[in-house]
Formats: sequence, C-alpha cells, structure tokens
Amino acid sequence: MNIFDIEKLSTHGGSLRIYGCLETSDRPIEHSVQEILDEEEDFGLKSLEVYQSFQKRADNIKNDFISFLIEQKRAGLQVAGYGAAAKGNTLLNYAGIKPDLLSFICDAAQSKQGKYMPGSHIPILPPEALQENKPDVIIILPWNLKAEIAEHLSYVRNWNGECLTAIPSLEKVAS
Repeated sequence: MNIFDIEKLSTHGGSLRIYGCLETSDRPIEHSVQEILDEEEDFGLKSLEVYQSFQKRADNIKNDFISFLIEQKRAGLQVAGYGAAAKGNTLLNYAGIKPDLLSFICDAAQSKQGKYMPGSHIPILPPEALQENKPDVIIILPWNLKAEIAEHLSYVRNWNGECLTAIPSLEKVAS
C-alpha cells in the first residue's frame, strides 16, 4: 500500500486521517504526505532518543498524578473526575488509581452513568453529583476538551473548587 494523502484533524487533540491505495495504483501523492513526514522529522521522530525517553515522560506524568492525589487525600480534600473517556481511563489504569484516591467520575452521557470505569472500578455519576458532593478538585480526564469542560464547570468556583488536568502535566485549568 501507498499513502497518497493525509488530513490533519482536531479530533482527540490532534489526529491524522491517512488515505492509502494499492502500491500498483497510479494515484498521485499529495503534498500533505511530505509535509507530515517533514514535521515528524522536525519533531525528532527519526531519532531513537525520542522513543527511549517516552517511557520516562509517561512515568513522570503518572508519578506526579499519584503524588498529587495522595497529597489531596492526606489534606482531607475530595477529588473527583469529569469525563469517563477512554483516554482518561488509560491514565487511571496505568497509574493504578482506585476510588480511594478519585471518589467518582461524572459524565453527561446517561449510558455511562451508574456504571464503573473499567479496571479502576471508579463509579460514574451524573454531573449533578458535583453540585451535591462539592469536591475540592475536579480532574478533567478528556484533557483535549479542557477549556470547554472547565467553562461548563465554572460553577465549582462557588465552593472554591478547582479544575485540573493531568496530561501533558498537572495544571490548573482556568474556567
């Protein structure tokens, strides 16, 4: 197969849609293919070092997240999550987070409410649970939507709550 075109998408914080054809096709290769190859080279993706440092970066994110959650628990603060997305679930399972550190996760999708996050067994509740429980910290798990979600959750300021993301680093999200 040959790649003949690539589209950049904003989905999931940035994705590529790649078009391929049979190797025997006479379809012309679009400029987008070389542009992406050049970007990948500029980013260092042809260097072994980028891949060797990936695990260290992932471990740092995990360790910072776990440390933060433990600090909040020791301080007597409640931490909840928002957005029962697959990307957030990957983080939770990689870090070994359970309901003792993240009380619950809210999601607007009724199909997820009343269920549990796979692996971590953290309960998924409707968004109204935030107003009922008033957690001190809300971790926005679909970090690529952090601005939109933080704006939607701006009411947490009424009880001095704050929204954070854990990826690409632990940071407060302005709402």
